[in-house]
Amino acid sequence: MTLDEFLGIGVTKTIGAHTFQAGEIKAFAAKYDPQPFHLDEEAARRSVLGGLCASGWHTASMFMRFDALDRMAAMKGWQGAGPAPEFGPSPGFRNLKWLKPVYAGQTITFARTGLSHRPLASRPGWVMFSIRGEAFDPGGDKVFEFENAMLVKVGDRKD
Repeated sequence: MTLDEFLGIGVTKTIGAHTFQAGEIKAFAAKYDPQPFHLDEEAARRSVLGGLCASGWHTASMFMRFDALDRMAAMKGWQGAGPAPEFGPSPGFRNLKWLKPVYAGQTITFARTGLSHRPLASRPGWVMFSIRGEAFDPGGDKVFEFENAMLVKVGDRKD
């Protein structure tokens, strides 16, 4: 298996789906994003959003959960030569967009596309891996997207 295959460069992969329930939306918002349209159904109905909806950070956290679970499964299923690449820290994200509200009761599907990787001169044996993360509502409309980067330890691989 090449590094491009393992990282899914050029491949869009569905990594999970989650139904956002009113109780969890309110619990998340109470801790991390206490806006009325995340906490109170009546206030949300009166808002420009028209109904109780998840915090954008809640949507982002669910993407990260599914992404981490998918990567852990990939590590366990490694079939390539030598040790499996190891995922390290992320230097950050960019182009974060919350395109549509995620309403209570909606099932959102999460996907990841591997964009590229490049060796790091400052860290031999490591690459910078870039992805696009996305989430879609039941009608197929994109509700969330961003680009992320992370360090990946690849050892002395030449592919």
